[in-house]
Amino acid sequence: MPNILFIDHTGKEYRVQAEAGKNVMQIATENMVPGILGDCGGACSCATCHGYVDPAWLDKVDPKSEAEEMMLDGALNVESNSRLTCQIILTDALDGLVVRLPASQI
Repeated sequence: MPNILFIDHTGKEYRVQAEAGKNVMQIATENMVPGILGDCGGACSCATCHGYVDPAWLDKVDPKSEAEEMMLDGALNVESNSRLTCQIILTDALDGLVVRLPASQI
């Protein structure tokens, strides 16, 4: 089972062991990681699961879709490594993935 390290805006860490095949937003909400809301349930239509993929992992996650890019255009504090975590499907190859969380989703 792969692990994900979530780091909130204060630096507090949440290490979660997760099932491959789920998206990162699902994993965060199922494990009560604060900072990811996921209001749309993973439909890529709200940007309340915005996170920053650690630069070391950017080449390992699938690239952003056009729909994801459009949703990120309306998110707060977007950076080059911003992703909608509902669009990142966890695989065994992503064991150790690091995702930083913004101070606010809205």
